[in-house]
Amino acid sequence: MSTHERDEKTQSQLVRVYAALLARAGETQIEVRLDATRRACELLGDIHQSAPVITVTGTNGKTSTARMIDSIVSAHDLRVGRFTSPHLHSVTERISVDGGPVAAETFVRIHDEISPVLDLVDAELVAEGRGRLTFFEALTILAFAVFADAPVDVVVTEVGMGGEWDSTNVADAQVCVFTKIGLDHQQFLGDTLTEIATTKAGILNRSLDPSPAPNPVAVIAAQTEEAQNALDAEVERRQTPALTEDRSFRLLERTRAVDGQLITVQGVRDVYTDIFLPLHGIHQAHNAAVALVAAEAFLSDEDKPLVLDTVAEGLSRVTSPGRAELVRTGPAVVVDGAHNPDAAHVLAETITEAFDFDYTVMVLAMFADKDILGVLEELHRSADVFVISQALNSRALDAHELAEAVREWVDEDSVIETPDLNAALMKAIDLANNSGATSPGIVVTGSLHTVAEARLLLGKED
Repeated sequence: MSTHERDEKTQSQLVRVYAALLARAGETQIEVRLDATRRACELLGDIHQSAPVITVTGTNGKTSTARMIDSIVSAHDLRVGRFTSPHLHSVTERISVDGGPVAAETFVRIHDEISPVLDLVDAELVAEGRGRLTFFEALTILAFAVFADAPVDVVVTEVGMGGEWDSTNVADAQVCVFTKIGLDHQQFLGDTLTEIATTKAGILNRSLDPSPAPNPVAVIAAQTEEAQNALDAEVERRQTPALTEDRSFRLLERTRAVDGQLITVQGVRDVYTDIFLPLHGIHQAHNAAVALVAAEAFLSDEDKPLVLDTVAEGLSRVTSPGRAELVRTGPAVVVDGAHNPDAAHVLAETITEAFDFDYTVMVLAMFADKDILGVLEELHRSADVFVISQALNSRALDAHELAEAVREWVDEDSVIETPDLNAALMKAIDLANNSGATSPGIVVTGSLHTVAEARLLLGKED
């Protein structure tokens, strides 16, 4: 069999496996339970306990922070397995070993090996009148199986939604990381930051477990007062040690640099100076500070700091596709998956600070179940013109309806409707090229699905 034939066969098998996963209840069809995932993991030999775990929850910045933790820990000669969501182009991106997506052949092989156990748990659930394992539950089990098979030294998991009942929470983490918490997924998590933060604090589950294992360490990014109060209450209730930004550690300094920024972080055990971070925006600098302290908590013994050169080496390799990512020049095109008001606020700040655009075209396509008005309130001042489109997804908001919402914030002449994202990009490029501006730029945003489609159309698929 030729290499081309082998690749085609592998891709065909991957399509089959992905279809089987998609046949399960989707990621927004939440099951408030952990027992189903735990049952499958136990039947597979306690795969969720095969390596120590660092868990990352929050609202925005989870994936970037998880990728930074991965890079820092990997630089210390440990093999890392990373589970994040969603993916941009291939489901294999969600399960990473050695810093890259798991091989499609491995993804397929492990899925087929664990399928009998998934079927068994499905049958047990149905017999009890409950729903089968969901897409996310099955994918979480698959990730732990891949990591046990590799095997890896450390697992970094990103919570899918919430924390307490998220399927990733079957693993008792040694370090529990909280990125900034905001309002999102209110239909599942609650309408207040207190409710949402309390649910996310459920990843601190070891202290309520009768096992003799020590409590996890909580590493908490700077929060709003309400979210911080809720986390403080949970930390105190569980008697969990906590390292909180601006109390235990802080970002001391950051300066803009070519293709990124230089940061100095006051960690728990040392000051780490002039580290190059190849990502844009102050939010990524704060994410890096949180990731560094999470690595300190996991790797350091007593008061021994991490080696600055090793930390710098790790962070220098960080990528975060779809997050303020420059995917094209001439004209510049930046893609960012901002889909809620907090993320949109950060994007607006990053556009102003990191990119010297003197004329900005914003290509926008969003999901119908998001806070459209909240996002527009943050973004409407950041563009000279909006090009509105509709992503290829069943949850996408109709382009005309989105355009009408944008017209509530900007002049009628500054809003252009297009039938699809390809047409939107072509129109945006035409507007930028003919703007007469010295440094025009295009920003594509609204959801990670929008970003993924734009990256494909622009030939940027990784």
